[in-house]
Amino acid sequence: MAQVVFSTWGRDVVDNRNVSGEPQAVSFKLPVAFDGERPLRAFMGWDGLILFDRDVDVPAMTAEYMRRVQTLYCCGRCTPGKKGTKVLMDLFQGVLAGTASEAALDTVGDLTELLKNCKCTLCQSATVPVFDAVRHYRADFVARLNDRRAPKSADKYIHKYTAPCMDRCPAHIDIPHYIEAIKNYQFGESLAAVRDNMPLPSVCGRVCPHPCESACRRKNVDEAINIMVLKRSASDYEWQHNFTPPMQPKPKKGKTVGIVGAGPAGLAAAYYLALEGYPCTIYEALPEGFGGGMIAVGIPAYRMPRHLLQRDIDIIQSMGVEIVYNCRIGKDVTLPELKQRHDAVFVAPGAHRSKPMGVEGEDKGYKGFLTGGIDFLREAYMGKPTGMGKKVCVVGGGNTAIDCVRVALREGAEESILLYRRSRKEMPADSWEVDGADEEGVRFEFQVLPTRIVVDDNEQVTGVECVRMAMGEPDASGRRRPEPVAGSEFIVECDTVIPAIGQDPDLGFIPPDMGIDITKWNTVVTKYLPLKDAAGKSLNDSMGNPLSRTLITDCDGVFAGGDAEIGPLTVVACVGNAHRAARVVQRWLEEGKAYLSEEDIFEDLLTYLGVYDKNEQVAWLDSAGRANQKEVHGRERASLKNYREVELGFSDSTAQAEADRCLRCYRMAMVAV
Repeated sequence: MAQVVFSTWGRDVVDNRNVSGEPQAVSFKLPVAFDGERPLRAFMGWDGLILFDRDVDVPAMTAEYMRRVQTLYCCGRCTPGKKGTKVLMDLFQGVLAGTASEAALDTVGDLTELLKNCKCTLCQSATVPVFDAVRHYRADFVARLNDRRAPKSADKYIHKYTAPCMDRCPAHIDIPHYIEAIKNYQFGESLAAVRDNMPLPSVCGRVCPHPCESACRRKNVDEAINIMVLKRSASDYEWQHNFTPPMQPKPKKGKTVGIVGAGPAGLAAAYYLALEGYPCTIYEALPEGFGGGMIAVGIPAYRMPRHLLQRDIDIIQSMGVEIVYNCRIGKDVTLPELKQRHDAVFVAPGAHRSKPMGVEGEDKGYKGFLTGGIDFLREAYMGKPTGMGKKVCVVGGGNTAIDCVRVALREGAEESILLYRRSRKEMPADSWEVDGADEEGVRFEFQVLPTRIVVDDNEQVTGVECVRMAMGEPDASGRRRPEPVAGSEFIVECDTVIPAIGQDPDLGFIPPDMGIDITKWNTVVTKYLPLKDAAGKSLNDSMGNPLSRTLITDCDGVFAGGDAEIGPLTVVACVGNAHRAARVVQRWLEEGKAYLSEEDIFEDLLTYLGVYDKNEQVAWLDSAGRANQKEVHGRERASLKNYREVELGFSDSTAQAEADRCLRCYRMAMVAV
C-alpha cells in the first residue's frame, strides 16, 4: 500500500499504473494506515490526487468529494461557486448512475476555469483534484458511463475542512469564519466562532504568538492578516458593550471530572466538558484571584490585563465549573484521592519550575541570585518581595526572559540587562516583545555565556562572569551552535541575577505506583496511535512527540495535557491540547473507551502534511497594507509600577477594514480507507 500508484500532488504527475520496470519513487508526509490500522488507499485535496491502491474507484471518490464540497461547505455567496459546484456534483452523480453523456466530461475543464472566479478558495481548490481525476482517469469515467465496468470495492471516505491558518493554529480555530464575521460587523458571531475552539479569547487575542499568521496566504500577496488582533477585537466588543455571553451548558450529568491546575489547559478542558454537562472541579495551588496559571503569574499585566483574564475565567465558572484555590495536589489532596473522588481526572499542572543554568555558584544561596524567572514574575504579580536589587541581569532568550527584564524596570530596577548566548536574530522570544524591551531601555548583551556568579565577602552578588561566544556549525535544530571564544572572559556588574532559560512541570505529586510514566523531559506519557510512513518511521510532531496522542495515561481514568504532556509551549497550544483531551474524556465517560475520532486523526495528518504553500502564486486585485494596533510608546511606559496595557487593539472600523483583506482560504481534503 505504501507505493504511490498515481499522483498529481504538487502539480507533478507520477504515473506508476503501467510501469514495467522500477516504479517512480515518490513519498508524501502521510501514514501508510490512516489510524494505524486501516490502509490509506487514496488522498484527494486542494493540490491534486494521490493513489496508493490501483483498485480505488476514482469516479466514485470524485463524485463523493464534489458532493461533500457542494452540500456541506459551499457557502452560496457567489454565483460561480454556488452554481458551478452544483453542476459538477450533478455531472458526477450522473456518471455513477450512467445517465450522463461522455461529452459532459469535456465541460469539467471549462467549469474549472469558471470556478477560478469564486469569492473564496474552497470551490476553486476543489476543482483541482476533480479535473485531475477526469483528465488522467477518463477511461474509468467512460466505462462507468457505458456500464462496461462494475463499481470497484466500496471505500469509506473521510473528509476534513481546513484552511492554511486553521491548520497552523494549535487550537484549530475557524479563523476565516471569525474574520468574515468581523468584516460584516457581526462581532457576536465572530466571538462564537472563536469560542468553539478557544475559551480564552481575551487572552489569545493578546498574548498568542499567532503561528497562524505564518501560514496566511495573504502573505504571498503582501502581508499576513493581523489575525490575533482581530480575535481581540471580537472579544473586546463583548465586554466593552457589557454583553452577556450566550453559551448555555447542557443539562448536568451524573459523572464528574477533577482537574489539576487552573492554567489554560485546565480551564479549557473544564469549559468544554462543562458545556457537555459534566461538573468539573479544578484544584489550583495559587490563591484566589490568580486563576489562569502561567497566564496570571507568568505574563505581565501590561500584556494581559488581569481584569480581562478574570472575565474569561468568570465566564468559564458560569458554565458550572468550580475552582478550589490554595489546594496543592500531593499536599492538600493526593492524586489517588482525586481519582477516587471523580470519574475522570485531567492532569494539567503547567510548568512552574525554573531550569537551572548550570553555572558556578548558582547553588550556593548567594544573596541576589534568584531561583528563576517564573518565580520572580510570580512574586512580582502577587505583590510579594522579589529580592531584586537595582541592577538586574536576566539570563535567557525566550519570552519569559524578556518579561523579566521588562518587569524589572517596572519594579524599580535602575538598569535591566539581558544576557543571551546567541544573536538577537536567533532569540526564541517573539520579535515584537524584544522590540518592546529595547524601546523601554533594556540593555542587551548578545553572544555571551555566563560561567560564574561573582560575589563579595558577604556573599552578595556583584556580577556575572561571562565569556564571548562565536557562532559555529548548525546544531540538530538547524541553528548555528555558539562556541566560547578563548580568552574573552569579562564581568557584567549587577546585584541581581535571574535565570530564565526555561521551565519544567513539577510532577512530584504523581505517585510512582499509579502506573503513570514520566519521560526524560519530565512530561507525562500518554497513549498514541502507531502511525508510520512508507519507510516504517513513526510520525512525530515538531516537538518529537508521537503525532496522534489520546491523552490518556496508563492509569485508567487519568488523562494529561498542557505543558505537563506536550512540554512548555504556548497558551494556544495548551488550549488545543486540552480541547482534544476534553473530547477524549467525554468518550471515556460515555463509552468507557478513550480514543481519537476520525476528525482528530485527520486534523493531525493535515498538520503533518502541511496545508500552506509559501511558494504558491496567489493572484489578487490589489495590495493592501496590514493594519497594526496602536501602542503606548516611550520609556515612561516602563516606569515604576506602570502595568497599564501597552497595546491598544483596533477600532471597530479598523478591524472591519483589516478583515476585508482576508482571502477566505478554505479547502477540503478527503481520504479513502
